[in-house]
Amino acid sequence: MGSSTSTFVIRWINFFTMMLAILVVGFGFWMSTHNDECRRSLTIPVMALGGVIFLMSLAGFVGAWKNISCLLWTYLTMLFVVLVAIMVFTVLAFIITNTGSGHAVPGARYKEYRLQDYSSWFIKLNDTEKWTHLRSCLVKSDDCSSLSKRYKTLKQYKLADLTPIESGCCRPPAECGYPALNASNFDLSFHPVSTNVDCKLYKNDRSLRCYDCNSCKAGVAQYMKTEWRVVAIFNVILFVILSLVYFVGCCARRHAGGSDSKLPGR
Repeated sequence: MGSSTSTFVIRWINFFTMMLAILVVGFGFWMSTHNDECRRSLTIPVMALGGVIFLMSLAGFVGAWKNISCLLWTYLTMLFVVLVAIMVFTVLAFIITNTGSGHAVPGARYKEYRLQDYSSWFIKLNDTEKWTHLRSCLVKSDDCSSLSKRYKTLKQYKLADLTPIESGCCRPPAECGYPALNASNFDLSFHPVSTNVDCKLYKNDRSLRCYDCNSCKAGVAQYMKTEWRVVAIFNVILFVILSLVYFVGCCARRHAGGSDSKLPGR
């Protein structure tokens, strides 16, 4: 592989990674448009990763175009760092999302979630200080207020496939035994049959609901787990593609360096 051929290869693999970076930013933008402000924990990091890959690839493209050796080495070094960062994040993401799942509710399609089932990392994210912000955000959202509009009868409600947040934050745990009046209200005059503290925390008030319940925090943890798992799978694909790009880039750069050293007078 000659010097000019190697430069050509490096130039176009960098153009490819710039296009890939745009796709990464687009994925982050897609996440932001499909989630409200309460659930955008990974949107900015994903878009930032896309931005870093784009700038890194731009440096490599310019370096190959203008034959600036320092830019090419900077590109390969940055790409290696990005690969390590993606690998570390992905491994951690799979580890912390390996626990926690829903529990079936008798006679209902939706599931309930228990905070103790989840990784301590997710539990720490829902500590008092952070939960105050999340709680305020959830109250303003239409997760709970829209239930009575979507499910007109109790039969429809019981057959509904509620999201983890709707299940955990908009209703008391099934073990409390409160009879449902409709999709948004329960008969709290009924004495709870469980010692679960969430039974006493739940209120029919729109600003209270079960937002202070552990079941609500568990619902948020389940949502975050799903979001992190999606990003982790996306990162695996990205890691494989960038690893191939890095391998090709290193080979092309090595051949370019070898060709340059064989030129007359060198």
